[in-house]
Amino acid sequence: MLMLGPIGFAAPWVLTALVALPVLWVILRAMPPAPRQVAFPGVALLRGLVDRVPIARRTPWWLLLLRLAAVAAMILAFAGPSWKPVVASGQTGPLLVILDAGWSAAPDWPARLTRAESALSDAAAEGRPAALLLADGRAAGALAFAPADRLLAGLRAAQPVPWETTLPKDPAAILADAPQGRLATLWISDGLDHPDRAAWLSALTDRGAVTVVPPARAVRALSLHAGDTPSLTLASTDDGAPAILAIGPDPQGVERELARLAPGDAAAAAGIATRPVAIDLPPELRNRITRFQVEGEAHAGAVVLADDRVKRRKVGLVGDADRQAEGQELLSQLHYLRQALAPTTDLVEGGLGDVLDSAPDVIVLADQVDLAETGDLTAWVQDGGLLIRFAGPRMAAYDGLQDEPLIPVALRQGGRDIGGALSWGDPRAILPFAADGVFAGLTPPDDVAIRAQLMAQPAPDLAEKTLASLSDNTPLVTRARTGQGQVVLFHVTANAEWSNLPISGLFVQMLDRLVQTARVSPAQAQADGRDQPFWTPETVLDGFGRAAPAEGMAPVPAADLALGPAPERPAGIYAAGDRRVALNAGGPLALAHWPGATVEAVGRTGGRDLTGLLLALTALILAADALGSAMIARGGRVAAAVLLALLIQPAPSAKAQDPSPELARAANEVALAYVVTGDDRIDEASRQGLRGLSMVLAQRTSVEPGEPVAIDLDADDLSVLTFLYWPITDTQAPPSPQAYVRLNHFMRSGGMILFDTRDGDVTGVGGPDMSGALQALASPLEIPPLSPVPEDHVLTRSFYLLADFPGRWQGNPVWLEAPPAGAEAAEGMPFRQLNDGVSPVVIGGNSWAEAWAVDDNGFPAYPIGRGWEGEQQREMAFRFGVNLLMYVLTGNYKSDQVHVPALLDRMRVEETLGP
Repeated sequence: MLMLGPIGFAAPWVLTALVALPVLWVILRAMPPAPRQVAFPGVALLRGLVDRVPIARRTPWWLLLLRLAAVAAMILAFAGPSWKPVVASGQTGPLLVILDAGWSAAPDWPARLTRAESALSDAAAEGRPAALLLADGRAAGALAFAPADRLLAGLRAAQPVPWETTLPKDPAAILADAPQGRLATLWISDGLDHPDRAAWLSALTDRGAVTVVPPARAVRALSLHAGDTPSLTLASTDDGAPAILAIGPDPQGVERELARLAPGDAAAAAGIATRPVAIDLPPELRNRITRFQVEGEAHAGAVVLADDRVKRRKVGLVGDADRQAEGQELLSQLHYLRQALAPTTDLVEGGLGDVLDSAPDVIVLADQVDLAETGDLTAWVQDGGLLIRFAGPRMAAYDGLQDEPLIPVALRQGGRDIGGALSWGDPRAILPFAADGVFAGLTPPDDVAIRAQLMAQPAPDLAEKTLASLSDNTPLVTRARTGQGQVVLFHVTANAEWSNLPISGLFVQMLDRLVQTARVSPAQAQADGRDQPFWTPETVLDGFGRAAPAEGMAPVPAADLALGPAPERPAGIYAAGDRRVALNAGGPLALAHWPGATVEAVGRTGGRDLTGLLLALTALILAADALGSAMIARGGRVAAAVLLALLIQPAPSAKAQDPSPELARAANEVALAYVVTGDDRIDEASRQGLRGLSMVLAQRTSVEPGEPVAIDLDADDLSVLTFLYWPITDTQAPPSPQAYVRLNHFMRSGGMILFDTRDGDVTGVGGPDMSGALQALASPLEIPPLSPVPEDHVLTRSFYLLADFPGRWQGNPVWLEAPPAGAEAAEGMPFRQLNDGVSPVVIGGNSWAEAWAVDDNGFPAYPIGRGWEGEQQREMAFRFGVNLLMYVLTGNYKSDQVHVPALLDRMRVEETLGP
């Protein structure tokens, strides 16, 4: 390839024809030759006459220049020009393609596959052996170098994984079978540093040239900081600060966005910007959150699954039982604690031994001293537990108070109250809380007054341990660290005996703040009083951040779980007893450096072909030449007439045209139709997909469809169709208003449109509005309210019994017309009566056409998954297509079958009664 600035030419030898342009200029200027003058007397009679149509002696220079420009444009077009192409390395040795495959590679995964496929295709054309290394931690044994075209199928089936990019430990062992010669390496990187990356780079640069392809998009990761107050951290390789979505079920049980969290100010270090994200949400809302996700990002590193660290804590209450006399419960400290904690925590009540056996996150002791299980309680606190104690008459009168363990500060025996030995003149108010303390942001009400308290002994560290003080600077709440846990003491009772704090809203807020500081450590969590050695996966994420049930996965040892996600323990939710812990993929980021390697410019593509543009320019120049020639030949009258005819040409009639032969054929047979998008690859996939589905329908049902029909929405009549497949692309132009009128009539008259956004491999949470292109194209359509396909919808059993509707991708919701309000199952009927007719639209993103597609030989045209699982997914995709077409053609006849028993009973009764 010849490079002239940013333009490359695939056939540069064609450019030698440009040398002939000056010669052609001279020839055309010299022809026709100058006329020879001959004296003829009769010419004198013509003097004075004017030639109304003069003939030029020579071709005008500007017309000649147009013609030469047309020839030059044609020569350049035939030379195969492209804008900023990727120039081949020119090497002849073996090729190694390293593809980073961790979660950080997911944002631009299709572009990565395209680049790797292009490199392997070039190597196959040059006859070079190649090897592909997916850096997903699964490589075992030496790489096998083979003809490059054999690696394409495995490359197309590759997917990013929900853990960090992982390279093999020993580069020499992996490259042991590499052929002789200089090894050329193409490293398609995610831009981040990973373990063993430097060792691999050093080993590869010693063997040959290394070319690094950096990511075209910034990498962002979300992680959870589980401190006293759980929070999130957003790390990014750019300065972007997208919102953090808090996602969970709403009161109706539908998962959706519950709140948006705004990142704080960025702190930049080594090219990475980190922003804190406070989880400042009401407890009842936070307890419903199942995950946090970076807006606009679809990979596992942008998702933080919510577990026990951000959800409801288990709180154990230990105190005197409520008095049984009527009205006496208001004197019990447990009553006020129960009312304050029950809305936001899971309560366990009983003796201290029973409470410890339930593995709580927090234990509350209400005026309890000298307990028999104090040793076990001390060990529990030192292992990370939070103990909250309340004072009371028993503690104030206890003789051994000085020796009582698990007290944050030294206490004086006897309480301080109005009229006592340490008397107050008036009740004391609460001072404002410290701005950096646990209770920061809370405002003590003016009417809260403390009448009695348990005094703390003066000490140098008393101020550090004080969380709340009274107006005379005596401590109200103190805290001390014990091992990995903490002990908090309220110097008042939990009932209204010593103060009115327990009957105020401040009491509930203070307890909630303290409970949220409880530390939940999965490695140290206990259930049934015993350490859990294994954690069982319940839900796992894929590389794009989509959740799926964990099936067939082995339990993970607790020690391994603390190491983070890996091939045998993907990101997800793991359970042990009553505990739930989230293993999240996101974390700190570090930029990679590439000494000794060639790093391509960010966002560099394979070049843009300029051939079509130059040929179009040639046609325009020739058209201008024709107009110029007509102007010269007829004085401009012909050119003006041509322009006038173009201007006054009537617009195409909006009236429906006669059906094309293809539509006429579709009217005579069941032909599946698809919308032409203008993208040749997608249109071909639609044609192959509907052709494959038609073959399956003919083999398995009585329906025998013909060849698929391509539909131009602006020109074709839809009244003869029943089913229309519409793939959505970002480059589609919206149809004309008349086309939308025909589409709405098509849906009202019983037709169905299957909208396929084809983005099931990259989308995360969303519904039918997950694609902006879909919203733009479908907004003028009369689409009814939508809902995910219910489990008992007729679409799940119109031919096969289905629970999911996969295509090339799976696990994404499929939407259709929502059932009417109150459409519940009648008594004795096994299925609900949903829609009386057929849903006019079905919306999803599973790329069904590519799953159905077959080539001219009847073989699958696109890979799905890996091995047998992929072929099983393709079979389920065909079954969905069969169900969909049977649903379109026959309506809800399966739902109508629920009436059959009632009809048969009526017939038997009539036969019994007789005429």
